[in-house]
Amino acid sequence: MPFPTLPLDRPWRVLGLMSGTSADGVDAVVIDVDPRGFHGGRPFLGWRAHRHHPYPESLHHRVVEAASDRLRPSELCILQRELGELNAEAAAALADEAPDFACLHGQTVQHQPGQGSTLQLADPYLLALRLDCPVVWDLRRMDMALGGQGAPLVPLTEVWLRGQAAPWAALNLGGIANVTLWDGERVQAWDVGPGMSLLDLAARRWLGIPFDPGGAYALGTVEASLLDRWMAHPYFGQVPPKSTGREAFGAAWLEQEAPFLEALPLADRLATLAAFSAEAIARELGRLGHLPATGLVSGGGAHHARLREELASRLPALPFHEDEAFPTGAREAISWALLGAASGAGVAGNVPEVTGAARAAVLGSWAFPP
Repeated sequence: MPFPTLPLDRPWRVLGLMSGTSADGVDAVVIDVDPRGFHGGRPFLGWRAHRHHPYPESLHHRVVEAASDRLRPSELCILQRELGELNAEAAAALADEAPDFACLHGQTVQHQPGQGSTLQLADPYLLALRLDCPVVWDLRRMDMALGGQGAPLVPLTEVWLRGQAAPWAALNLGGIANVTLWDGERVQAWDVGPGMSLLDLAARRWLGIPFDPGGAYALGTVEASLLDRWMAHPYFGQVPPKSTGREAFGAAWLEQEAPFLEALPLADRLATLAAFSAEAIARELGRLGHLPATGLVSGGGAHHARLREELASRLPALPFHEDEAFPTGAREAISWALLGAASGAGVAGNVPEVTGAARAAVLGSWAFPP
């Protein structure tokens, strides 16, 4: 795993590319990083630009099919190339910022932590050629090789961004919901269950739109019997370290539950799915003996009014306020750029206590332009 030769006497300009479990597109950011700031815990200097590059509907469909294990190897091979081209196109929109290097997440299509395996698709060499700079990619598999879950990897970046002066909780409501907590002494984090994945799939299925804007259609009554049965899912019986994805809470799950949901009015279906995400978060946070006084929420679910309402009713002692430090969609891409910068500086990017890895390690592999 060769490292690029990077200057240590000036800030780095790093481009980060993130495609989350929502599978709606690529978020690209450019940030400034102090390479000597990692050891002091504050390497982030600021962000310069952010763009969201949406997936065409056909590409989104094939990503969801891949996550549902419905694509042939030949189709996965082609999807890898197409996702690489789209990431390169998204990055090219920010090329005027002249990044020193880029960090590519790729699109997760399979995450099997019980088997020590994960798969993110997007060809890094297309990105290296388009930007004419090094690209660090495939950050999760080193952690998995060391026995970890390969996720979540954002806890260190949350600490670098938020600091350690006081306790805090950070909830990301992406396709899958994850939480990071700093209690003043240590960081804890894990995937807490479905965030927006099921709600977005339901919007496509029953509303014919990519997502329910603001939760406008989720105005019905929660069906308690369904909610109780869903909370018996084996994932909620596991203890951290743990992580999950669309393999557990995706298209196959919704297809299985569709007959029960379709017996309800549409508004009740969406309200019950919103309550499922909120109940999962609340029960998972119930593992903690003590919660911070306040928390910050980010991701697409931060704008879903019914989900926020259901969450507030279940966690009255922990009010979540929207994280407005960065544009919507930018935070995870910023986190990924920071993880790439850590790799460039030779700094470990995982937290073994969070992922279950045997030790901390520098993450990722590097692709270089010719």
